[in-house]
Amino acid sequence: MGTKLFIKYMVSLRCKLLVKEELKKIGLRYVVLELGVIELLEDITIDQRIQLKKNLSTSGLELMESKKSILIEKIRNVIIEMIHYTDELPKVNYSDYLSEKVGYNYTYLANIFSEVKGITIQQFIIIHKIEKVKELLIYDELNLTEISHQLHYSSVAHLSNQFKKITGLTPTFYKQLKEKRKQNLEDL
Repeated sequence: MGTKLFIKYMVSLRCKLLVKEELKKIGLRYVVLELGVIELLEDITIDQRIQLKKNLSTSGLELMESKKSILIEKIRNVIIEMIHYTDELPKVNYSDYLSEKVGYNYTYLANIFSEVKGITIQQFIIIHKIEKVKELLIYDELNLTEISHQLHYSSVAHLSNQFKKITGLTPTFYKQLKEKRKQNLEDL
């Protein structure tokens, strides 16, 4: 089997397509391509690695070298995918879910993450959950009770408190601001 490559900032479908394009240009064949991880069918030469690194960086992506960076990126990608790209959050504790997905003890992951990112995994998860709440509020398909249920909050009050702590606004006020902005744009 070839080499595993880890790519930083690869968090969307557009990034995925971009990476596929770059791999084709260099003539590298791959088997697995998930967010942030590529498995090549053959070994990559030093020249190919340099070329790929250069091409990716022009698109804001980064080929990672250090084990710590790779681990942090894996954690980030698991959290982002879990919150933004799956219909339902896992029923198990996030710590168990992350340990299982990344293949390391949670305490070890939490220590490395805090050391490198300057925030805890828990804080990172909360920030992304609130981003998801904002998104769901704007789409206007679910009410707050449904959103709190979907994102595994114990209550609407808990969600609202966390939302206010992160954004400085209540979910209701945030939604009203968005609606006002939309009406103002329509009136132009």
